Amino acid sequence: MIQFSSPIAGCMRWGKWGANFSTTEYLNMIEVCMQHGITSFDHADIYGDYTTEEEFGNALKLRPELRLQIQLISKCGIQMVTSNKSHQIKSYNTSKKHIIQSTENSLKNFGTDYLDVLLIHRPDPLLHPEEVADAIAHLKQQGKIKHFGVSNFLPHQVNVLNKFVKIEYNQIEISILRLNSFLDGSLDNCMEHNIIPMAWAPLGGGILNDDAHPRFRSITTIAAELAEKYGSGINEILVAFLTAHPSKIIPIVGTTKLERLLQAKQATTIQLAREDWFKLWIASTGEDVP
Repeated sequence: MIQFSSPIAGCMRWGKWGANFSTTEYLNMIEVCMQHGITSFDHADIYGDYTTEEEFGNALKLRPELRLQIQLISKCGIQMVTSNKSHQIKSYNTSKKHIIQSTENSLKNFGTDYLDVLLIHRPDPLLHPEEVADAIAHLKQQGKIKHFGVSNFLPHQVNVLNKFVKIEYNQIEISILRLNSFLDGSLDNCMEHNIIPMAWAPLGGGILNDDAHPRFRSITTIAAELAEKYGSGINEILVAFLTAHPSKIIPIVGTTKLERLLQAKQATTIQLAREDWFKLWIASTGEDVP
């Protein structure tokens, strides 16, 4: 498997859906991330209404030598209604033709001849596992993707597809506010099949900015106590809560601020004591473990 940086830099908000970086700002963010050992970048074809990949690629064209020093992840399978596409409704498409075409579009956008990882973005009710497997085999044979995975797949969905094509990664929403994967078998499934879980929204989508959330006070109180104990910040503790899991969760931090990425990087140096981990769990659930 590829050695990804931890954290992975999530690029969803770098373009039209967020900061609207210029080409120079994209390049600066890439370079600064790399200077701090953050070399993995997460994308999807739909980000920025199908524009963020190309904007990122335009920045790489200014320093093409960086491509071999970074890891590019992208996702496909969602069809969105945008002004630059002819889709009538939002839907999913995991046909062989669509997967191959989407991947080739991503390669063109990035200005590269391969993706380090391609993921199927969402479970598709019409997904045909053999057809997906054929698409991935074709892309790997041509050297257009190195590795394959899924995103937001539940264990039974992983298992069906994994019979036909090796799944190496599963991107899941995991955070102190989103504990489902600890209990629904998702992380167990990852360990069983040697799949690396990647956590999107690892900070809960901005809990620290939402004091109206019912668990805000309990979580931030405990996290602050632990931050003082471990000599870190609250965000570092909340990410360390994830990286403590034996499935070796890699956080994807979708931010336009280097500070947030560096906090997640520092979290990898924090080893929470088992009881401290459960203090956070109880703060999130609002009740003692059974």
